[in-house]
Amino acid sequence: MAALTACSHGIVYTGEFHNRGQHQQQAGSSGGFFSLNNSPSSSSASGFPLFDGRRNRECSGKKISRKRDLRADGFWPDLRSRPTSVEMEPITDSEQLDQILLHAQELAQPVVIDWMASWCRKCIYLKPKLEKLAAEFDTKAKFYCVDVNKVPQTLVKRGNISKMPTIQVWKDGEMKEEVIGGHKGWLVVEEVQAMVHKFLC
Repeated sequence: MAALTACSHGIVYTGEFHNRGQHQQQAGSSGGFFSLNNSPSSSSASGFPLFDGRRNRECSGKKISRKRDLRADGFWPDLRSRPTSVEMEPITDSEQLDQILLHAQELAQPVVIDWMASWCRKCIYLKPKLEKLAAEFDTKAKFYCVDVNKVPQTLVKRGNISKMPTIQVWKDGEMKEEVIGGHKGWLVVEEVQAMVHKFLC
C-alpha cells in the first residue's frame, strides 16, 4: 500500500518496494535484459520473461550456420556417393566373354578388356589406374581383365594378344581398337580414356 504524509517541505509519497536484491536487473547490450538473479524463473517488473542476450546471439548463430549448411548441400553434389575405383571383373573363358559381349550389345555399351599377366610389372602398376578410370565411366562402359596365364589359350587367341598389357575396346561383339601399354602409365591411361570416349553412345 502507498500513503501520502505531510511534511514541512511538502507532500512525501511513501510506498512498498520489492526487495532489489531479489529482482535487480540491468539493460542488456543486445536490447534485452540480463537478470542478476541466478534463478531461471526470474522475470522483469513488467511480467515478461528476461532474455539472455548472449544465448540469443548463440541461437541466431546456429540458425545462420544451419542455413549455410543447407545452401552448401543444395549447391554442391554429393560426391561421396560416387565410387573412386571399380574393380575389374576377371574373364575366365570364351563362353563368359560371349555372354558379356551380348549383354553389352543389348545396352549399346562398349566393353574394355585389360589383357595382363601376374608376372608383368607394368600390368600390376597399371591395374589400379585402370580401375580408377572404370569408376569414371561407371554405368557407361564396363571394364574387365584377363590373366593370360590362367585362361585357355583359345581365349587369348581370340583377343589376338601378343604383348602385355594390352587394353582393348569391344563393341557390337567385336574388337574395335586397342592400346598396348609399353610406355608410361599415365600416357596409357590417357590413351585408353580417349579410346573409350570414341565408342560411347
